Amino acid sequence: MFLQDDQEFGTAGGAIARARTTRVFPSIADPRREPNLGRVGVGRIDWVPDLGARIGSLDWWRGLATCAALCAVTWALSPGIKPLVGAVPAPLAGAEWEEARAQGITAIAHGATTGRRMAANDLVAPLAEAPERPTIDLSATLGDGDRLDRVLIRSGVGRGDAEAAAALVAQAVPLDAIGAGTRIALTLGRRPDRTVARPLEALDFRARFDLGLALKRTATGLALQRNPIAVDTTPLRIQGLVGSSLYRSMRAAGVPAKAVESYIKAIASRLSIGRDIGAADSFDLIVERQRAATGETRIGDLLFAGIDQGRRKVQLVRFGPDGAGSGAAEDDRDATDTARAGWFDANGQTERRAVSGMPVSGRITSSFGLRMHPLLGFTRMHKGLDIGAPYGAPIHAMTNGIVAFAGRTGGYGNFVKLIHGGGMASGYGHMSRIAVASGTRVRQGQVIGYVGSTGMSTGPHLHWEVWKNGAAINPRSVSFASVAQLSGASLRAFRARVATLLAVRTGG
Repeated sequence: MFLQDDQEFGTAGGAIARARTTRVFPSIADPRREPNLGRVGVGRIDWVPDLGARIGSLDWWRGLATCAALCAVTWALSPGIKPLVGAVPAPLAGAEWEEARAQGITAIAHGATTGRRMAANDLVAPLAEAPERPTIDLSATLGDGDRLDRVLIRSGVGRGDAEAAAALVAQAVPLDAIGAGTRIALTLGRRPDRTVARPLEALDFRARFDLGLALKRTATGLALQRNPIAVDTTPLRIQGLVGSSLYRSMRAAGVPAKAVESYIKAIASRLSIGRDIGAADSFDLIVERQRAATGETRIGDLLFAGIDQGRRKVQLVRFGPDGAGSGAAEDDRDATDTARAGWFDANGQTERRAVSGMPVSGRITSSFGLRMHPLLGFTRMHKGLDIGAPYGAPIHAMTNGIVAFAGRTGGYGNFVKLIHGGGMASGYGHMSRIAVASGTRVRQGQVIGYVGSTGMSTGPHLHWEVWKNGAAINPRSVSFASVAQLSGASLRAFRARVATLLAVRTGG
C-alpha cells in the first residue's frame, strides 16, 4: 500500500520516502494553457550543469557560457589590488651611522668594523699592562714517537721543569712504555714576569692501565705521587650458536673482531669452517680481560677456542713456550717450535697444517712422474712439481725445518733443501734469490727465497721436491703438518691451565 500527501511525500509500510513527480505541461497550441507558461519554461532550464558530464552537449555549452559570464562580472566588479606603501625610515648619517656600523653585524668584505672598541670616556682608567691569570690549566697529548719532556716544553713548561718531570716519571715507568695518545693534565703557576716560562705546578696522567702518576710542586721542588689502580684480570668467556655465519654470530655476541680472527684461525687448523661447521653447532671462547676500578675495560689475546658439534668437541688452549718449560729434549725442538703457535688440544697435542697446498702462489706446469724434458729432449723421471709463478714471487717453507743446503747446485740453479724430521725433507729450485742460510732454523710459512729461472729452466717457476726416507715422492700426496705432544712438567702445567680456563663462567 502506498499513500502520497500534498507535499509529495509517500508513506509505505511505516517508512517515509521522497517521491519524484513529473509535471505535464500542456502544449503551446493548447488554448487552455495558463498565461505564465513561457516564464515557467525558462525556469526549467539548468544554467549550471555539471561540466564534467555530457561534454560537448547543448547543456554543457550553456554551463560554460554561464561560468565565463560569472568570471567576467567578478573581474569587472573587483576593486583591484594596489601595493601598500610603508613608512621608510630616514637614512642614518654622521655619528649615528658610525655608531650603528660599529655595532652591526656585516661581512668583512663589505667594509664592516664589527666588534671595534668604543672610544673611552672619563670613567675608563687606562692600564699600562694587563694582569695575567695566576694559574693556567692545560691538556696535552703524547704523540706517536714523541717524548714526555718535548710535550711539556711545547705546552709552555720551562726546559728545566720539563726535564725534571720526565726524570721523576722515569723512576716509576719507562718513558718508552707510555703509550701514544696518553692525555696529560697540566697546571702552570704564576711567573714573576713575562720574560720567563711559567713554572709547572701540577701534572697528572695515566702511565699504565693499572697506574696513574701525579706531580705536584712542594717547597723543595716537584714530588712524584703514584696512584695504583685496582685491576681485575678475570678472563671473559662467550658462548653462542654458530647460526648462518660464524663470524657474524660471534660479533653479535660481543666478541672483538681481533679475537674472532684468532678463533677462526685456531679452529681452521682442525676443521673446515665452511664444510665441517653447521648452524646448530655452538662456539665457546675465552679471551683475556682487564677491568680497572675506574671503569675502563681492556680485551687481550684469545686463550681458549672451542666448538661443540654434539657428536664431538674441539677444545684448543693457547700454551706458549714459557708454559711448555725449558726442559725440552733436543729431539723435541720441533715440538717446542710448534708450541710457539700456542694452540694445543685438551690432551696436550698440537698440529699445524700448511697454510696453502703449495709453497708459492701459482699454477702447476709440470707434474710428478715421467715426462719429456723440455731442454734435453728425452723422457726422464720428473721428481717434483713445477709451479709457474711471476718472477720474484716469495717462496714459503711448507712446515718447520732446518736448512740443510742453501746455494747453487747444477741444473737446479739456486736451491734450498729443508730437513723436517721424521725422515721428511723438501727442496726448492730455480730461485732468483735465496733468503735463508745453511744451518738456520725456519718456521712454517717463512720466506726462504724468491721465484726465478736459474739453472736448467725455460722460464720463471719453482721446482719443488719432497723426499721420504731419501726417496722422492709426489709432493701432492703429502699432508704437511707438524705435531707436538706435551709431556712431564709441561703437560701437568698445561692441564692445570685447561682446568682453570674451563672453570670460567660464561660472561664472567
